[in-house]
Amino acid sequence: MGGATMAAPEKVLRSFLSLTFLLLALFYLSTRLGSSYPTPPQPSEQIIRTSPSTPDVDSSSGCSGIYGFESYSGKCNYLNSEEARCRPEGYINYLRIFYCVCGEYPILGYTILILWLLLLFYLLGNTAATYFCSNLEGLSRLLKLSPTIAGVTLLSLGNGAPDAFSSIVSFVGNGTTDVGLNSVLGGAFFVSSVVVGIISICLGPRRIAIDKTSFVRDVCFFLFVLSVLLVIFVVGKINLWCAVAFTSLYAVYVFLVSITHLCRRKDVEQMGIGDGFPALPADAAEFGGLESAAPLLATRGGEWGDEPKKPACGSKACFKACFASAGSKHAMGRALRILELPLYLPRRLTIPDACEERWSKPFAVISVTLAPTLLAALWNSKSPRAKESSLVVHVIGGLLGTVLGGAALARTRKERPPAGVFLFPWLAGGFLMSVVWAYIIAEELVSLLVSLGVVLQVSSSVLGLTVLAWGNSLGDLIANAAVALKGGPGGAQTAMSGCYGGPIFNTLVGLGLSLVLSSWAAHPSPLLVPVPDDPTLYQTVGFLMAGLLWALVMLPRRGMTIHRGLGYGLLSIYACFLSLRILQSVGLLQIQQ
Repeated sequence: MGGATMAAPEKVLRSFLSLTFLLLALFYLSTRLGSSYPTPPQPSEQIIRTSPSTPDVDSSSGCSGIYGFESYSGKCNYLNSEEARCRPEGYINYLRIFYCVCGEYPILGYTILILWLLLLFYLLGNTAATYFCSNLEGLSRLLKLSPTIAGVTLLSLGNGAPDAFSSIVSFVGNGTTDVGLNSVLGGAFFVSSVVVGIISICLGPRRIAIDKTSFVRDVCFFLFVLSVLLVIFVVGKINLWCAVAFTSLYAVYVFLVSITHLCRRKDVEQMGIGDGFPALPADAAEFGGLESAAPLLATRGGEWGDEPKKPACGSKACFKACFASAGSKHAMGRALRILELPLYLPRRLTIPDACEERWSKPFAVISVTLAPTLLAALWNSKSPRAKESSLVVHVIGGLLGTVLGGAALARTRKERPPAGVFLFPWLAGGFLMSVVWAYIIAEELVSLLVSLGVVLQVSSSVLGLTVLAWGNSLGDLIANAAVALKGGPGGAQTAMSGCYGGPIFNTLVGLGLSLVLSSWAAHPSPLLVPVPDDPTLYQTVGFLMAGLLWALVMLPRRGMTIHRGLGYGLLSIYACFLSLRILQSVGLLQIQQ
């Protein structure tokens, strides 16, 4: 019953987003086909520039010249001129849409950008949930990884995929590195302070205790990671080997989690079942970044602890946004399904999907045929020599897709997906294409945030610290809070562990991998870490560490019992930090470097 009540709002939400996508796509196509942007003004028509105050706006982005014009037409002409350096990193020029198409109607422009931002957040999270996690969990089963190792490697990668992709894209882009740094640190701060604070306030009257060993391990290791990151910021540069060493710290964390898991298992065997700490969902406390997923495996079918009657497409925390199964008998159901197609079909037709619940041989054949074509188009859009090699790349992609499609048509069955060793190519291909789609969406998301920063005259780092971080962390808030409130002592342990293990993964793997790729491109010279001139990153890390220290002091003082004082303190720390950043961004408070 609970699953049915949850499915209806999700269907309505997806239908609304799909309808919004159709309207925005039609609007965009109409502006491209039915109108032209204003031409640059002649010398006699130059718009008079002004010198407005633009506090805390990135001048390095190349768009600072736009603030020298008062009218929308002047800004539009500037964007179309040779003087402008506002080139979008994504596929859509949002500044031209706002200033040239919606210039005289700014409310329409803001509405379009905000709706598109919501769509991109949904697509990024849904792609990771529906396809990325499914293939990761399939690879975990195929490789026969233990639940502990799978939880802190493959499955935590699925949970942290949106943050990781956003960070990597921002480092690859020009002038958007601060967006990635602030989004990762902002997301970690939000989860470890706001989410933990809300959970503590909600669970305070229940007086639930959590495991001290797991909590101290996670918080202390996170503090150590942030200390290393601070050293990197202070030094201001990092070479390839140091970047690899920073990322490899996650292997150390996996080792510590495994040791804790083995020690706990030995203690349980010696004490016997039922003794010691309250029972947790299997291996939940040791899952690092994915603790929030384990208990939800048993909540989709009904009450807590019920096993699902049919295997799902992986962890049900990851796949609550899965596309609903076919067979709706009602006209409204069919209408909703039709509205969902614009967001569903492009990914379904290009991502190989071997999930048993969603298996369809026609879709499987089409996806392996079109996937190489999408990769070829993406290569041509990013390659500096695309004009010379465009035809060759498209031909290779088309031929490869034809061969793979023919093989899938001949070697797959209609009733079920491949099994055994033949399953690995499908999982690997689905993993690759889900990464490609997540990268495309994350790139567009970062580009939109940078454009919003220009339009709102707000630093893109502030948007990364707030909008991008909040959007990527919203799922953690909902999932962890639900687990804590419905799961009893085991759920509280699981949720609290996830609030620290997840940010550790995002910082070491998401941010670390970004540093590795960027330092590789700069090798053998060291990579200059572009820490902004203002001390905002140091402030973020400082407040983040303050929240961790507050939790590390308050919980052991109360015998590891979750209480409201912990939550109120964490929320106060985050509120102070947010107020400070807002005052700085509007120019009311300036802190000396």
